[in-house]
Amino acid sequence: MINAPAALDADSLAWDKQGGLLPVVVQDAHSLRVLMLGYMDRAALAATVREGRVTFFSRSKGRLWTKGETSGHVLELVGIETDCDRDTLLVRAIAHGPTCHLQRPSCFPDARSDFLGALDALVERRERERPAGSYTTSLFEGGIRRCAQKVGEEGVETALAAVAQDDAALVGEAADLLFHLLVTLRARGLSLDDVRDELERRHRP
Repeated sequence: MINAPAALDADSLAWDKQGGLLPVVVQDAHSLRVLMLGYMDRAALAATVREGRVTFFSRSKGRLWTKGETSGHVLELVGIETDCDRDTLLVRAIAHGPTCHLQRPSCFPDARSDFLGALDALVERRERERPAGSYTTSLFEGGIRRCAQKVGEEGVETALAAVAQDDAALVGEAADLLFHLLVTLRARGLSLDDVRDELERRHRP
């Protein structure tokens, strides 16, 4: 789970180790992809928590710098936690646009991500925005019964593929099932994170 920003005690952090700056790893809150590395001083951390937008201390500019202040590609704060030595921060954020100045999602082009988490975030946007012509929109507008019906259909097709078809067919049907399950969860106001939390609870020692 992500720590609430207010729960982070700035006075307990090891500011003196690196001249008043802490390295900050920024991670996409949905896909878990590493987006960038920056640095914060006390003022940058305070601004990040206060404004809800990730702010760094720019060593090249010699001042506070809010990501996206000129491009509009801001990082919306979700949570902050510290490492075991309290000298590095992990920030989880929602990226509004590409993070990298090369217009890539991440400054690390080969950084791995959880596509299922990213897909869940897309489903959430579809539910909120309801773009015309979207298949996902049509499912939401059909109501929970329509969504649940599709889960049932895809579940049966997945089971049949498992016993009577090849691996490619099974993978394809499983993908359809997972997608429609994400839509159904969202139609009930739930998300993939709720399922993850339940699985973690069940397997917690």
